[in-house]
Amino acid sequence: MQVLRTTVVKQVLTETLKQSLLSSYQDKKSQLEKEYEQLRFELKKTERQQKGSRQQKAGFFQKEMEQRRQKIENIDFQQSQLEMLPLGSELKEKEVQALIDVQVGDRWEETEKTIVIKDGIVVEIR
Repeated sequence: MQVLRTTVVKQVLTETLKQSLLSSYQDKKSQLEKEYEQLRFELKKTERQQKGSRQQKAGFFQKEMEQRRQKIENIDFQQSQLEMLPLGSELKEKEVQALIDVQVGDRWEETEKTIVIKDGIVVEIR
């Protein structure tokens, strides 16, 4: 019988992958900083408007700015953690659904598989 089972995909940390991840983090951080500055500009613009719904708009912008700031801090933390990892470490990339054969008498725990990828090439299935 064939069943769907969740399979973990792990990446082996190489210099190429490390640089790619750091570049990706930097791109995300730059985008968030731009969004933060745009929200700050909109907040100042709102503060100059007439009263009325000004406080409501200001609260919205401040909340959005805080979310961006937290995401930037999270990215900084991820970058620092990545820089500390030694090359050859395995990073969980994602989980995928795999079709596996199950027979009567098979041990269920042994049907779990992990796919290990190094520089885009499958190097091991365990």
